Amino acid sequence: MLNQNDNNSVSSITGIVLIFVILIGYSLYTQPSEEELRSAQEQRDSIAVVESEIEQRARQESSQERNTASSLSPAGESTVETNLVNQGADSARLVDLQNQYGSFASSSSGEEKLYVMENERMRVTVSSLGGRVSAVELKGFRTYDSLPLYLFKGDSSLFSLNFFADNKSISTKDLYFTTNGASFIVEGNSSNTLSMRLYAGEDKYIEFQYTLAGNSNEVGFNINFHNMQNTIAANANYLTMDWSAYVPKQEKSLKNERINSTIYYRFMDDEVDYLSETSDESEALATKIKWVAFKQQFFTTYLSAVSNFEKPTYVETFTDEESNAYVKRFAANFTIPYNHMSSESFPMEFYFGPNNYNVLKEHGQDFEKVIPLGWGIFGWVNKGLIIPIFDFLGKYIDSYGIIILLMTIFIKIILFPLMYKSYQSTAKMRVLKPEIDEIGEKYPKQEDNMKKQQAVMAMYKKTGVNPLGGCLPMVVQMPILIAMYRFFPSSIELRQKAFLWADDLSAYDSIYDFPNDFSIPFYGDHISLFTLLMTGATLLSVKMNSEMTGGSQMQMPQMKMMMYIMPIMFLGFFNDFASALSYYYFIATMITFGQQWAMRKFVDEDAIRAKINEHQKKPAPKKSSFQKRLEKMAKDRGYKG
Repeated sequence: MLNQNDNNSVSSITGIVLIFVILIGYSLYTQPSEEELRSAQEQRDSIAVVESEIEQRARQESSQERNTASSLSPAGESTVETNLVNQGADSARLVDLQNQYGSFASSSSGEEKLYVMENERMRVTVSSLGGRVSAVELKGFRTYDSLPLYLFKGDSSLFSLNFFADNKSISTKDLYFTTNGASFIVEGNSSNTLSMRLYAGEDKYIEFQYTLAGNSNEVGFNINFHNMQNTIAANANYLTMDWSAYVPKQEKSLKNERINSTIYYRFMDDEVDYLSETSDESEALATKIKWVAFKQQFFTTYLSAVSNFEKPTYVETFTDEESNAYVKRFAANFTIPYNHMSSESFPMEFYFGPNNYNVLKEHGQDFEKVIPLGWGIFGWVNKGLIIPIFDFLGKYIDSYGIIILLMTIFIKIILFPLMYKSYQSTAKMRVLKPEIDEIGEKYPKQEDNMKKQQAVMAMYKKTGVNPLGGCLPMVVQMPILIAMYRFFPSSIELRQKAFLWADDLSAYDSIYDFPNDFSIPFYGDHISLFTLLMTGATLLSVKMNSEMTGGSQMQMPQMKMMMYIMPIMFLGFFNDFASALSYYYFIATMITFGQQWAMRKFVDEDAIRAKINEHQKKPAPKKSSFQKRLEKMAKDRGYKG
C-alpha cells in the first residue's frame, strides 16, 4: 500500500508529465502552417532581392559619378557643361528612385513636418515622414523626475504599412505623406480630423486618417485606400503593419517598471493573454486578434481593430539591461485584409492613457484585463471588495495613507468573528496541552508516532475540539493578502502620492540611500522603513502566536526556526516593492496583534476548561463507517510498519 509520501510523489510525477504533454501539444497546435511559412519566406526573399538591387545601383551610381568628375576639366568649365552634368545627375537620381519606389518615387524625398493634435488630456504629434504618430504626451502626469510624461517620442517608435507595388517592396515609414490639414486643439464635445496622404500618382493614394475628440484618450485611426487596386500587387490579399516603441523610464524604480510592463492581446474568442513580464519573449499568434496593448506599469498604448486583425500576428518584448533610459522595446506585426477595391478602409483605434480600471472597463473589449489584479479568487477579491472600497473612500479622503488605514480596519472588522473563533480554538488547544504532553510521554519512540496521533485525535474528538479550527481565518485572509500584493503596485491612484516619509506610495520608500552605488546582495541600495516596520511586526506576531499555542514546546525546532527566518527573507524582497503594500501589511499585522492581545485578556480559559470537561462527560458519538475504515487503514499501516 502506498503511503502519503508515495502518493504525493506519484501525483507530482504525473503532474510534470501532463505539463510536458500539454506544452508539446500546444506548440504543435500553434506552429505556423506550411503555407504561412512559405509566404513569409517569399517575402524575405523578395526583400533580399530588392536590397541587393539597391546596393548594386548605389555602386553603379557611385562609379558613374567618379567617371563624370574625372572627365571634367578643373578649370575653364562652362556653365552650360555644369548644368548638363547636374541635369544628368538629377535624371539618374530620378531613374534610381523610380526603380526603387516605383509609383511612390515622388514621395521618397521631402522634408519632415510635424502636426499636433491636442485636447484636454494629451498632445499627439503626427509626422509627415511615414504619416505616423511620432510622440504622445499625457497632460496631468509627470515622470518621477517632474518632467513631461511621454509614452514615446521621436525616433523611439515606428509605424509602417508594408506591401508590394510595381514589383517593389514598399514601407510607408520611408516615404513622405502630404496633408491639407494643420495642427489643431479640440475641447469638450468637439472633434477634428487630420488626414495624411501618400500619393502613388494622380488621384491614387493611401490615407492615414486620425480623429481626436475633446476630453478623450482615444484616437480614431483609419487606413483608407483610394484607386490603389492596380498599384498594389494583384496577388496581395493581405498587407502587414509594423508597430514598435521603446518605452521610456517614468517611475522611481526601473526594476519595478520592467516587471510590470509587457504586451497584452485579446483573441477573437474574448480570451486575453500576455507575454512574460520577467523575461524577453516573442510569439506568433495563429488566430485572429482583436487588439494589442503595449502595457507599462501605469500607462498603456493599445491598437484595436473595429473588425479584427487577420492571422498571424507577431508580438515581441526586448529588454536592454544596460539601458537606464528605456524600460523595454515592444513590437507587433499585424496582418490586415486588402480586397483590391477602388475604395476601401480598415478602421482602428488607438488608446493613449492611464491604467485606470474603471476607465478601461468602460471601453469594453476586456481592456481592463491589462491591469494584473490576479487570477481566479484573487481577481474577484480585488474587483468585488478592494477596488469598490478604495474608490468609495477616495471620494471623501485626499490622503491615500489614511484610505489604506481605514480600508484595513474595515477588512479586519469584517474578519473579526472568524478571528474570534480562531482564538477560541487556539485557547482550547492551549488548555489541552498538558494532556497532549502526557500522550507524548506515553509514546516516546519514533515507531509509536501512529499510535500517538491516534490517541491525540481520539482526545480531540472526546473533548469536542477541532484542531483545524484556527486555520479558517488564515484560509480566508490569504486571498485578501495576495489580492493586495497585486493591487498596490498596479494602482495608478497611488502613483506619486506621498504619505509620511514615503514620497510615492506606488514605489519603495527610503530613509537612507547607500553612497557610491553600494548595494547589499538580496537587499538593495537603500533602506525602506515601512519594510523594516512590517518585518518587526511580523516577528512580534510570530512570537505571540508561538506563546499562545505553546509552540515553543510543540513545534519541531526546524519549523520554529523557519517561522522566524521567513520574515527576514521577505525583508529583502519587499525592500524594493511598493511602499503602500509594506504599509498595509504592517498595519494589518499590528491590528491583528492588538486583537489577539485583547482577546487573550478577556477570554476566560477556566471557563473553556470547564466546558471541555462537561463535553467529556457526554457519551461518545457513534463512529461513521467512513471513520471506521480510516482507523482500520491506520492500524494496518502501523502493524505493517
